[in-house]
Amino acid sequence: MLLKKIFKFDAAHNLTKYNGKCENLHGHTYKLAVTVEGKLDNQDMVIDFVLLKKIVQDEVIDILDHAYINDIIENPTAENIAKWIWKKLSKKIEEQGVKLYEIEVWETEDSSVIYRGEDE
Repeated sequence: MLLKKIFKFDAAHNLTKYNGKCENLHGHTYKLAVTVEGKLDNQDMVIDFVLLKKIVQDEVIDILDHAYINDIIENPTAENIAKWIWKKLSKKIEEQGVKLYEIEVWETEDSSVIYRGEDE
């Protein structure tokens, strides 16, 4: 079964390998969807939403919210942000007996990237 929780954070960045307006400093209100996969536990839950929220808050949101992401992630494209989030969350989530299935990062209301750990 898949379980998904949505988060938001505000951050600034500039793209260092891009020739265009996004090479300039700018910001986004990012939307993040974290999807996990697992079987129902003895409480008939995949994972407690409260626990998943705490993990994502501690490992990702508290670091990226209102930050200059270039200080944290090299060339912070949506793709690289998704990969960084995957690395931050995968072990912590697996410690809870579920598998990280998918990270989706929206840079804008209609533009997102999905990462499923293909490079791990």
